[in-house]
Amino acid sequence: MAEVILETKGLSRRFEGLMAVDAVDFRLEQGEIRAIIGPNGAGKSTFVGLIAGRIAPTSGTVAFRGRDITRLSAPARVRLGIAYTFQITNIYAEMTVAENIAIAAQSRRGLFGPEAVIREAVARAAQTVGLSDRLSDTAGVLSYGHQRLLEVAMGLALDPELLILDEPTQGLSDGEIDGFVTLVRHLAETATVLLIEHNMDVVMALARRITVMERGRILAEGTPAEITANPAVQDAYLGGMSDPSG
Repeated sequence: MAEVILETKGLSRRFEGLMAVDAVDFRLEQGEIRAIIGPNGAGKSTFVGLIAGRIAPTSGTVAFRGRDITRLSAPARVRLGIAYTFQITNIYAEMTVAENIAIAAQSRRGLFGPEAVIREAVARAAQTVGLSDRLSDTAGVLSYGHQRLLEVAMGLALDPELLILDEPTQGLSDGEIDGFVTLVRHLAETATVLLIEHNMDVVMALARRITVMERGRILAEGTPAEITANPAVQDAYLGGMSDPSG
C-alpha cells in the first residue's frame, strides 16, 4: 500500500458568509497523479490554497508526511517539499528565465545556497520543461505557453515532493497541451502531482484518481471510469464543463 503523503481532516474555510471549503477529508498517496474537478465556485482553488499555506483555514488540519503543517507558512511548506503553481501565470516579467528559476531554487535552499547547486537546479528544471535554449530570454517576452512552462520550471526548481498545478493548461494551444501531458507524466516519476484542471481530456489522460468538488465539499472520488459513470457527477459537472474558473 502506497504511503499517504498528504491528508486533510475537517478542513474548512469561511469567507464572510460563504463556506468556500466545508469540512473536507482528503488523502493523497505518494506517487499518484490526482485531479480535482468541479463547477465554478466549487472551492477547488481555495482548497489547494489551504494545502499550500497561502490561505489560512477556519478549522481543520493539514498533514504532510504525517506531520501537522496546519499552522506553517507557505514558505515553510515550500521548504518541506510542497510547490504550488498558480491559476494565473506568476513570473517576474522583467527578469530572465534563468533568474526566475534561480529565485525559486533559492527559496527552497535558502537565499545563500551554494551558487553551483542553484545553477544546477536551474539547468535541470529548464531542461525538463524544454526551456534550456531560453535561459537568457526576458520572461515577459515569452509566449503564454512558454510562460506557463517557466512557472512549472520554477516549481520544479523547488525539488518538490508534492507539485500542485492550478489550471495548468488554461490558455494553451492543443499542441502545447499535448506536450504538457507528456511533461506531467515525466514529473510524476519523481513527485506526487495534484492538479486542478477543467480540460477533461487532460484529466482522463493523466489522473489515476479524480476528486470531484461541489459547493466546498467532496462530491465523489474514484478512477476516471468510476467518475465518468457517476450520475451525481454528471449532474453537477460533466455536462457543463466549459467554464474553467472556480
